[in-house]
Amino acid sequence: MLIGEYTHTIDDKNRVSLPSKIRSLMGKKIVITYGLDQCLFAFTLKEWQRIAEKFSENSSMLSSDMRSFSRHLFGGASEVDVDNIGRVLIPDFLRESANLKTKVVLIGVQNRLEIWNEKSWTDYKKQVEKQADGLAEKLSGLGIM
Repeated sequence: MLIGEYTHTIDDKNRVSLPSKIRSLMGKKIVITYGLDQCLFAFTLKEWQRIAEKFSENSSMLSSDMRSFSRHLFGGASEVDVDNIGRVLIPDFLRESANLKTKVVLIGVQNRLEIWNEKSWTDYKKQVEKQADGLAEKLSGLGIM
């Protein structure tokens, strides 16, 4: 399971180092794609395959929403190598879409790693922290805790 929050720097070659705790779980190749809330999602190859299979099993080409989201998620996906010291190259089009500059925040969220612009993450986190009690109440019927 991927958990935790890590602040890192993108180097001049658009590479970011994966945190050592995350690196061992991700493998030598990962898939990075457009995320939601203006971040990027990164998945292990195994998890990406699982997601692709779920989309195949549960999607219909007849649904406009499914076609649009599939195009967004899969069309923007890039398989990238993790180098020997744990760095990944973020493709330019993905880096620009998430407004990634020098400082980024990597967030482990169960089955995925999210890559955020540092300021966007800080703003988002403040917003969610203010709503945490209400969100917990809304989700209380799911039996999570």
